[in-house]
Amino acid sequence: MGKLYIVPTPIGNLEDITYRAITVLKAVDLILAEDTRTSGKLLKHYQITTNMQSHHMHNEHKTVTHIIRRLKNGETIALISDAGTPAISDPGFLLTRACVENNIEVNCLPGATAFVPALVNSGFPNDKFVFEGFLPVKKGRQTRLKILAEETRTIIFYESPHKLIKTLSHFCDYFGEERPVSVSRELTKLYEETIRGSAKTVLEHYANKPPKGEIVIVVGGKINNKKTVSTN
Repeated sequence: MGKLYIVPTPIGNLEDITYRAITVLKAVDLILAEDTRTSGKLLKHYQITTNMQSHHMHNEHKTVTHIIRRLKNGETIALISDAGTPAISDPGFLLTRACVENNIEVNCLPGATAFVPALVNSGFPNDKFVFEGFLPVKKGRQTRLKILAEETRTIIFYESPHKLIKTLSHFCDYFGEERPVSVSRELTKLYEETIRGSAKTVLEHYANKPPKGEIVIVVGGKINNKKTVSTN
C-alpha cells in the first residue's frame, strides 16, 4: 500500500517552504498539481524533477479512482496546490476522504496557509475564529451574510480582487459600517500590505485604490452590549 502526502507550498515567497516538503517532493513517485505550469516554476527553482499530473477542481471527481488504484499498488503520491495547503479552499478533500475510506495512509505536512498570517496581522482576537473561505457568489450569499452578522468570533474570508468592493459593501450592509475589518493582500510578496479600519473606511480605501493580488479579509466578531440587570 502506498501513501498520500499533502504538501503545502509557498503562498508567495518561494523561500517559505520546508526542507521536509522539498525532500518529499523529490522522493515521491508522482506529484498531483492544481496547475502544472504554476507548480513547475516552484519545482524548477528547487531542482525537483518528479513527474507531475494535473489534479484540480474540474477533474478531481474523475481522477480520484485512478489515483486510489495507483496508491493501492504501492506508489507514493504528493498533492500540492498552486499556493498554500491543499484542501483549504483548494482541491484535496475528495482525494483525502477516498484515501481514508480505503485505509490508505495520509500524511499532511505543516506549512503555509494564507489565512494564518492575515489573522495574526489583523490584531483581532484569534483564540477563537471562523474560517469561511469564499462566500457564495449568488445563491445563498445573503442568507450566509445574515447568519454571520450575529457571529461573535473573528471571521476569515478569501476574496478575489475584482469582487472585494462588492464584498466590503455587503459587509457594510449586513455587519454595519463600523464593524472592524482587516484586509491583507499579496502576503509574503514584495508589495504585501494590510489595511485595517471600519468596514466603511476600508471600502473607501479600495474604492479609490483598486486592489490587486490574492486577498484575505478578517472581520471582527459582533460585540454584544447587553446590559446585565441587578437582582439586588
